[in-house]
Amino acid sequence: MSSETPGYAEFSYIDAHGVEIFAYEWAAEDPVGVVQISHGIGEHAKRYDAFAGHLVEAGFTVYADDHRGHGETGRKQYAGDLSRLGRLGAGGLPAAEAAILQLTSIIRERHPDLPVVMFAHSLGSLIAQRILNEHPRAWNALVLSGTAFRTFKHMESGKLNARWAGPEASGFEWLSRDPEVARAFADDPLCFDADTAKLLGVADGLRLFGKPGHGLATEVPILIVSGGDDALNRGDGVRQLAEAYRRRGVRDVTVKVYPGARHETLNETNRDDVFADLSTWMLDRVAGE
Repeated sequence: MSSETPGYAEFSYIDAHGVEIFAYEWAAEDPVGVVQISHGIGEHAKRYDAFAGHLVEAGFTVYADDHRGHGETGRKQYAGDLSRLGRLGAGGLPAAEAAILQLTSIIRERHPDLPVVMFAHSLGSLIAQRILNEHPRAWNALVLSGTAFRTFKHMESGKLNARWAGPEASGFEWLSRDPEVARAFADDPLCFDADTAKLLGVADGLRLFGKPGHGLATEVPILIVSGGDDALNRGDGVRQLAEAYRRRGVRDVTVKVYPGARHETLNETNRDDVFADLSTWMLDRVAGE
């Protein structure tokens, strides 16, 4: 099933549990590669429209899905009851991960000769770390955005907006220094304040913790992008994560921290610089493969 909308084509596929996953394609005319976007908890794929448009201009075709329990997937999954958004449904986190990999397979089938870069943000980045441990060559390159070293010491699981709390706070100030980002998030019916532990449950919540595993593909480059004031990341967690990948033999691991930026570097006040840095890294790593 597909339909055309300005800027992207919408389509859907059915996962192993019978859940209809809604997905989007931003097509480049003569692409040098494909970028797959994996969004975070509490949001949806269409929030990445501006970034996808930039990537298309840089020569990439872009795909993104609304994960189980999120966006149009969640709306359909729960028959329009938006109060249930965030619940992943039957099969939990492993099923959500399988549905993301299913989109990777669709991309590979549609573009068999093109390299695939995964851009994974927040919860999507934690999932991507888990997937990489089991499928080291799922993607030709990986960008981890708004991510964390998945240990109790380095990943914040409490009140992410605590340092910006106040009588006028929306609760989403932790996302960006741009106040319009928090306002737009609060006004979006498909975005919500996610209590990760409550939504995922104990078993899936604990699955989010872990470290880079053995048997990683040493040739697959990894870029770790973080805001210097990202509340999800504790201390030097992203640099510790990079070191953990290097210890596992990954040869090309880059860390880019933007001072003062918060969780969503794509929606920060310096977003144009972030867009340019990301597309340049991607082109350097995969163009010509």
